[in-house]
Amino acid sequence: MSKLVIVGTVAFDAIETPFGKTDKILGGAATYIGLSASYFNVDATLVSVVGGDFPKKHLDLLSSKNLDISGIEIVNNGKTFFWSGRYHNDMNSRDTLVTELNTLADFTPVVPIDYKDADVVMLGNLHPLVQASVLDQMTKKPKLVVLDTMNFWMDCALDDLLQVIKRIDVITINDEEARQLTGEYALPVAAKKIHEMGPEYVVIKKGEHGALLFNNDNIFYAPALPLNEVFDPTGAGDTFAGGFTGYLAKTQDFSFENMKNAIIHGSNLASFCVEKFGTERLENLSKSDIEKRLLRFKELTHFEIELT
Repeated sequence: MSKLVIVGTVAFDAIETPFGKTDKILGGAATYIGLSASYFNVDATLVSVVGGDFPKKHLDLLSSKNLDISGIEIVNNGKTFFWSGRYHNDMNSRDTLVTELNTLADFTPVVPIDYKDADVVMLGNLHPLVQASVLDQMTKKPKLVVLDTMNFWMDCALDDLLQVIKRIDVITINDEEARQLTGEYALPVAAKKIHEMGPEYVVIKKGEHGALLFNNDNIFYAPALPLNEVFDPTGAGDTFAGGFTGYLAKTQDFSFENMKNAIIHGSNLASFCVEKFGTERLENLSKSDIEKRLLRFKELTHFEIELT
């Protein structure tokens, strides 16, 4: 079975949208990535940190999905990372209300020894130096390294970010971040500049408008599935990343053609994530749920054309 290392936050979120609000609930990039990847039956470990206030039931949930949690450090006298945000009516923009780093402030990731030879590494959104330290721990070069980042690190740790970007195979960022990183407005031009920084593949996420995959002169576009209800976009990008890397880890095919399939699988799982608050919808998906929605993606994008 393929091994997958997932690095990121396991956290508490408190979310407010036009549809309601929550108290502290389970969140964090590694949580969403792990739950999403678990649907591909890969041997995945989560590398993160939590405080003594983190409920055992949340760890039990992750374990029940066959995710290895030995890489989650528990700081008994510390508090778990906490983020609170309020989404605007368009659900595409939000205001951060509270960010408490807590145990994350001094987080030094430790990859479990059984996973230091993993085929695939998913570096969730963290400080670039933390991401680089994970790659330094691998005993062999992974077949695929995927990195997610955000504009915050471009603002305050750009040199460190550029150094880790040199070492990866795939970067996932949104359109605004791609433009900031490169200074280019046209996304194909921005993707070309990012290629020159190191990654072979560039995935540019466009939220409710889907995702673009670039590989040199090859471009693929996958739409997002139109949904009747979107309750909470939190974690959708991480869920996408989990489906994307989970599928690739399972298939062990890192070609451009298979990356297309991975994009669809990631988009498919992300479409479930937004239907409920937090991780609720991701926790109990059936194989039938996933396959039915994959067919909807196929119907949405497949057509025959006749040239006249």
